[in-house]
Amino acid sequence: MFVDKVKILVSAGKGGNGAVAFHREKYVAAGGPDGGDGGHGGSVILQVNDHMTTLMDFRYRRKYVAASGGDGQGGLRTGKRGENLVIQVPRGTVVRDAETQQIIVDMSGDEPFVLAKGGRGGWGNKHFATPTRQLPRFAKAGLPGESREVILELKLLADVGLVGFPNVGKSTLLSVTSNARPKIANYHFTTLFPNLGVIYVDEGVSFVMADIPGIIEGAAEGAGLGHDFLRHIDRCRLLVHVVDVSGSEGRDPVEDFDKICQELKAYSVDLSGRPMIVAANKCDLLAPESDNLQRLRAHVAALGCPLYEISAATTMGTRHLMQVVAQQLETLPPITVYQPEYIKPLVQAGDPAELEIDRYGDTWVVSGQWLERLLADINFADFESRNYFDRQLHRCGLFRRLEEMGIRDGDTVSVYDWEFTYEK
Repeated sequence: MFVDKVKILVSAGKGGNGAVAFHREKYVAAGGPDGGDGGHGGSVILQVNDHMTTLMDFRYRRKYVAASGGDGQGGLRTGKRGENLVIQVPRGTVVRDAETQQIIVDMSGDEPFVLAKGGRGGWGNKHFATPTRQLPRFAKAGLPGESREVILELKLLADVGLVGFPNVGKSTLLSVTSNARPKIANYHFTTLFPNLGVIYVDEGVSFVMADIPGIIEGAAEGAGLGHDFLRHIDRCRLLVHVVDVSGSEGRDPVEDFDKICQELKAYSVDLSGRPMIVAANKCDLLAPESDNLQRLRAHVAALGCPLYEISAATTMGTRHLMQVVAQQLETLPPITVYQPEYIKPLVQAGDPAELEIDRYGDTWVVSGQWLERLLADINFADFESRNYFDRQLHRCGLFRRLEEMGIRDGDTVSVYDWEFTYEK
């Protein structure tokens, strides 16, 4: 089965917590704090695999979680770093943020990409020792890893895209000009997934051509199979529009040409302006009295598209067509690589300005990601740790906001599992 679009959830590992420990050794006085740092959480990394041709591996597994970091230990021992999770994807996979649809990365090169960064390990109590605080009994908790839902979308890396109605000879043309062996039969929709072939024109001259499944009228709105695969010609530098001029299917070649062009335009205005060569196929079956070829030639000439007569079944004109395609590719820019659009910052610790305050009589309930993260660092059994907590609440402006909202001495401030009596 050919799968070219999936949605997955990736979560990096949480950083390990810092340790609260003190050096104890015989004959060593006042050893001091020696709690080690927590290990960093593992990241989720994307890596291109040229042996993969579809996103089938993601069809039955939609959640990917990297390992968390280990907690720190006494003796200044740092926790074990979480192992990275490497996800392999086909070359040409475009990764989008599921919420905004913005492009995060285009996996067309060889460089791996960190899709979700592991959380930083928390500091052990050794970091908080000062001349006036020689025995800190608190440490930092590890930060959570990044988590995001993304869409993987495979867009084939092909120089040339073959477009046209079903059964016009696209698969046959690919098979006689390359080593690709697509399934070919005399009925509609024989091609159920895109096929790629490398065309060798001359010494050192080659290009990649893709046979895109047949597009029908209404494909841009979701009709038929063409809608599912129109994305695979997004990168193509040149389009070869294959048209059946024999009339063997009872259709008019000029109308077929216009309908396909309209579907390309409906899908993408940029795609409709892509350079195009028209291949008038099945010329060997053209009836002597038919004017299909002449009408099509005049029609496409008015649109600035060159036309070449071929018969893919007998290979007539196919070699010359490939030479023309190679010559035109030399004048065209390289395959499109999509630039990242996703610029939304991922705030791990939250923003203190976004703390929510709700009042219920003389009880004030405060909540928010920043506060939840701060609480994980506090040891309320330790005087210095409680002072640190108080200073952070002053610095973030929480007390000022409470006073502006009318809090009075003796009111209760509820912070998750803790309650405090407010005093100025």
